Amino acid sequence: MPEPKISSSSPNARDSVTVELVEFLSYLRSLDINIFVEGSRLRCNAPEGIITPELRAEISQKKAEIILFLKAANRTSSFTPTPIVPMGRDGNLPLSFAQQRLWFLDQLVPNNPFYNVPAALRLTGALNFSALQQTFNEIVRRHEALRTTLAVVSGQPVQRIAAAFHLPINVVDLRNLPKESRQTEANRLTAQEAQRSFNLSNDLLLRVTLLQLDDAEYLLMLNMHHIVSDGWSIGVLIQELGALYTAFASEKPSPLPDLSIQYADFAKWQREWLQGEVLETQLAYWRQQLNGISMLNLPADRPRPAIQSYRGKRQFLQLPKQLSEALETLSQREGVTLFMTMLAAFKTLLYHYAQQEDIVVGSPIANRNRSEIEALIGFFVNSLVLRTDLSGNPTFRELLNRVKEVALGAYAHQDLPFEKLVEELHPDRALNQNPLFQVAFALQNAPGNRLELPELTLSPQQLDVGTARFDLEFHLWERSPNSSGSNQSPSNKLWVDSSLGISGMVIYSADLFDEATIARLIGHFQTLLESIVANPEQRIANLQYLSAQERYQLLVECNNTQADYPQDLCIHQLFEMQAAGTPDAVALVFGEEQVTYRELNFRSNQLARYLQKMGVGAEVLVGLCCGRSLDLIVGMLGILKAGGAYLILDPSYPAERSSFMLKDAQLSVVLTQQQSVENLRSPNLQIVRLDTDWEMISQEIADNPTSAATAENLVYAIYTSGVHGKAERSGN
Repeated sequence: MPEPKISSSSPNARDSVTVELVEFLSYLRSLDINIFVEGSRLRCNAPEGIITPELRAEISQKKAEIILFLKAANRTSSFTPTPIVPMGRDGNLPLSFAQQRLWFLDQLVPNNPFYNVPAALRLTGALNFSALQQTFNEIVRRHEALRTTLAVVSGQPVQRIAAAFHLPINVVDLRNLPKESRQTEANRLTAQEAQRSFNLSNDLLLRVTLLQLDDAEYLLMLNMHHIVSDGWSIGVLIQELGALYTAFASEKPSPLPDLSIQYADFAKWQREWLQGEVLETQLAYWRQQLNGISMLNLPADRPRPAIQSYRGKRQFLQLPKQLSEALETLSQREGVTLFMTMLAAFKTLLYHYAQQEDIVVGSPIANRNRSEIEALIGFFVNSLVLRTDLSGNPTFRELLNRVKEVALGAYAHQDLPFEKLVEELHPDRALNQNPLFQVAFALQNAPGNRLELPELTLSPQQLDVGTARFDLEFHLWERSPNSSGSNQSPSNKLWVDSSLGISGMVIYSADLFDEATIARLIGHFQTLLESIVANPEQRIANLQYLSAQERYQLLVECNNTQADYPQDLCIHQLFEMQAAGTPDAVALVFGEEQVTYRELNFRSNQLARYLQKMGVGAEVLVGLCCGRSLDLIVGMLGILKAGGAYLILDPSYPAERSSFMLKDAQLSVVLTQQQSVENLRSPNLQIVRLDTDWEMISQEIADNPTSAATAENLVYAIYTSGVHGKAERSGN
């Protein structure tokens, strides 16, 4: 049979087909659906329930094009991934790149709980404890990662895999407590277990605790270390738990086929494959993409601590159904995934918050793009660094295209582990923040539903572990498992009802942010999304994110500064009243210097008396040429107290500009500082240096002076244009 061909009448038509196909494959990958060719067959791996009949039909329809495209891609590449095969267990077994980074972090802060991966399941019904114990022992037998500890040989970490291991289930009976207190105690114990650290050298890296709340109600607490697990792995564990418990409760053998490879095989394969040309090709993209990367400077409630504590809190969000549907419609209309739309909106919010145009966000991706590793428990998840240029104040639609381009490029180069990227790029490292990005964003499929087992129902439970790995993490769930745009498989850490609309949670560093700040940020995100769907042609700087109440506070209440004051008094006289009332209060702050009202009043009084002796009085214009400093304010007040008016001369002006203003304004006196004297050239000009001449000025009396100036006299003059050179004047 002849090889299928993509028909086209022109190169442009062919390019259009290719782009459409690349976008479709990228869309599938964003759903954690992995398409690949084995021999002449098209293979597909996907989480359970993700592929809808409609999506399956579309894949089938494009099958010939996909096979041709993937084969062509392999032919144009000088490297093709070799299959992952079992290896011997003799000698030292290396860690994967991701494992090595977590091991290093554990060496910095030993036995910490920051990278625990906990999950809680509620069991309702008649529990067969023997079948449950048998189930977990079989899961540990099947997955070597759960029998792995880490040792150090010649300064390098290696995997040690136990041949067999009996997994104990810690049973805690809470039925002796009052019924109304049991759930509270269960919550305390699960939070305590989630925070209990693992010793990577000695501990089994899976712990199971069973809390019995009633005769037919239990809470099953699972805790694994991230070095042998990830979000997808929890899904694998729960699927196997359901299949094995069902079989063992009926006294049947395991229905699960043996695994073809183990995590140690993947780790060795990864290190052998990801080198040479393969590594350089991946690195070349990321070096260019992340060159000159900017750190995100989010405004925080407190300074960043010297060492990151990983203390975290979380808040939940729920978008209205109508808004969620509008976002899905916008994504479909623009030819992007829902993930891309939500990411573009999130980056727009960060753009407003941080006042930066170079926005970098990390995003997790399951990284299960090979059939051999789909069913393994292990640490495979990767972090993609998504950097977007928001300069030029683009419309949101234009920004969507930028985000889409960045996401597709990242998907195409996702095989480089984040840990290897950090190692190769050598970014500035610090103990108080994550390298390359400090904010993470993920859009996931709606979490799974409960499982019906023999005489037992298993329901996922929410769990707060009290930690945060980043400054800020946005985790969103789609309205249903079949919605578009997921960037990672279900993490199974939190199950939410997404029937109303897009749901989610925000995990944040308790070191940096207050609860009220995050609640306000969540509200801003929803308001921004509403502004986007209302008009995606708006420029991002004009997109509204403040609530109507906040806008009123900023535009009306904060500007309602009208106050009654004596109309017959001058500005300097009002200042003198304030100085008399609060003499010891701080009036002025400049860098590390502080000046009280008493001191500022005394200094300006001395300067005023000095100027009066030089002939300054009502309607006399005095030049003031000082940089931003305490002298600038002393000079203003001194001139006004003398009865005169001031004309600001910027020290950065060219000498010609300053000379013109001096002559045009007919100035005879100028207050300045020694460093600015050279710019002041005019015949018969009296120059007073507020820094070097102050010893002489300070000989004057510090009492409030009197002058002939009234509220009707001139206060200042200012030159508004260097073209026509005319000064504008203002009175008291």
